[in-house]
Formats: sequence, structure tokens, C-alpha cells
Amino acid sequence: MSSPVVQTVGYTRTRVHSRRAWVRGSAVAALLALFAVELTLAWPSLTAALAQLQTPDLRWLTVAVAAEVAAMSAYAQMQRRLLRSAGVKAPIRRHLALAYAAHSLSVTLPGGPAFSTQLNYQQMRRFGATPAIASWCIALSAILSATALAILTAAGGLAANGAPQWHTVAGLGVATLLLLLGIRQVTRRPEALEPATRATLARINRLRHRPATQGLDGIRGFVDQLRLARLTPTHAAAAVAYAVLNWLLDAVCLGACVLAFGGSVGVTELLLAFCAGMAAATISLIPAGLGVIDNALVLGLLAGGTDTTTAITAVVLYRIISFGFIIGVGWISWLVIRRNTTERAHFPEVR
Repeated sequence: MSSPVVQTVGYTRTRVHSRRAWVRGSAVAALLALFAVELTLAWPSLTAALAQLQTPDLRWLTVAVAAEVAAMSAYAQMQRRLLRSAGVKAPIRRHLALAYAAHSLSVTLPGGPAFSTQLNYQQMRRFGATPAIASWCIALSAILSATALAILTAAGGLAANGAPQWHTVAGLGVATLLLLLGIRQVTRRPEALEPATRATLARINRLRHRPATQGLDGIRGFVDQLRLARLTPTHAAAAVAYAVLNWLLDAVCLGACVLAFGGSVGVTELLLAFCAGMAAATISLIPAGLGVIDNALVLGLLAGGTDTTTAITAVVLYRIISFGFIIGVGWISWLVIRRNTTERAHFPEVR
């Protein structure tokens, strides 16, 4: 007969597993409800836009899909380069699955970036990254992505013979270089951050009525892990190139959608319209920027000389590819990641 302690432990574990199953079921139900609400709200505008769609040129449609897939691959390669600079190696297929899944979480859920960050952190830890390296890679990916979009925006403005001028573009390039050099220096000599860290921690602990040095050992351990991040010039240049390529290929997808309906758009006008749409995404509270990004892209294409019908149909097709297709692949990737994670948790001996 088992002891009361064993019975209590078994009962507790059963309750924990039941609670987790209930939470997972509730999360799936909430997610399906969210999608239903989003689809209901967007359905009138979506059906009106779809009614204007003509049969696209299959050749340009293929180019558009290929460009969007290549854009996601470029983002995955950027993160892979950053982790490789810290000695963390994982197959490109795992980076691709993570890029798709994290992107889907980010753009479809309220507060999506928080869920996306959590998924990135958990998976990078499973790749073999330390907590500091995973956090460093996530933060640097966001910085490089934002900088790359700024570079494209500046390039479009320069090509349009407007602001910014050459000195602005040069300044942006220098700022990017200094940023990478600064990050490299910090990872090579993380102890240089200790005076500022100690002072900041002392102020925080004073507010919490704790000893001035409480938590310092943990921070030192975290900072020491950054020594593994050796952002060499080769890895840094490749990461920046992939970040720019990610946005550039996304813009190519939009341009191919315009050409798929017999329209035309200049490279400069395309870049400006695309960057305007992506900038609008940063101020949208609606998942995937539904309505906000679309309007910004349409207005940008109209300003570039594209006729109204072509602009609307091109943006609808672009959103079907970049939102519908890519997000669909992303959620499938998320389910695969969840299944693999669960299997490894239950059967850790299986390789």
C-alpha cells in the first residue's frame, strides 16, 4: 500500500496536469474566438475588396509568393547569424519554423510582440543559448530590423530627390556602424557595465527597501554570459544585409502584386509606399494592422501614380500573401513547435 505522502504527490500532479490541460484548452478556445471576431469585423471590407480582384498574372503571382517566402528566410538567417556569432548552432529549418511562428504570434494576437518574444526566448534556449545570449539576440534582431527599415526609407527619400539628403543617409550608416561596434565592445568587455549597473541596482533596491547589492551576483552572471557573443565583422555585416533583404524582398512582393494586375510602379515610389505602410503598422492597435496598413499602402501607391483599381487589388493580393498565407504557415509552425516541445518534455530520452 502506498503511503499518504505518495498519494498526495500523485494527486497533486494529477491536478497540475488537469489544470494545464484546462488552460491549454481555454487558450485554444480564446484564440479561435479572437480569429472569429477579427474575421467578422474585417469581412465586409474584405469581401468588397475581393470583388474587385481580377485574375492575376500567374507569373508575377509566383514572384510575389517567392519573394515573401524569401523575406521570411532572410529574417531567419539574420537570427541564425547572430546566434552563430555566440557559438550557438541550430539547423536552418528550426530557425525558419521559429521565424514563421513568432511572426504569426506577433501580428495576430493582442499584445502579440510579448508572446513572440517569449516564444523566441524559449526556443533559443532550446537551441542551446544561455539566457543572456537569447535576450541579446532578440534585442539585437529588433534593433537591426528597425534600422534596416530606416535605411530603406532614407534610400527611398533620397531617390525621390527629397529629404533626407546624402548627409542624412551617411549619418544613418555611421550610426549603424557605431551601434554594432558598441555592441561588440560591450560583449567583449561586459565588466565595463558594472559601475552603471551597480548604481542603477542600488537606486532600485533603495526604492524596494532592500540591500544595495541584492541581485548583483545574478546580474554579474548574466553579463558574464555575454562574453560568448563574439559579433565578428563578418557576422555583423551578414546580419545587417539579411535585415535589409528581409524588408526589401517584402517590398518586392508588393511590387509583384501591382505588376500581377497589369499596373506599373517605380522603384522609388514602391519603396516610399511600402515604408509608409510599415510605419503605419507601428501605430496600429489592431492585430496585423488591419485597415491601417492597407490604407497606407493604397494611398502610397496612388501617390506613386498607380490607378485606384490596381492599387486596391494589388494591396489585397499582397495582404492575402503576407497575412493569410504567411500567417497560416506560421500557425502550423507554432503547432509543430508545441508538439515537439511537449514530446521532448514527456520523453526526454528520445533524440
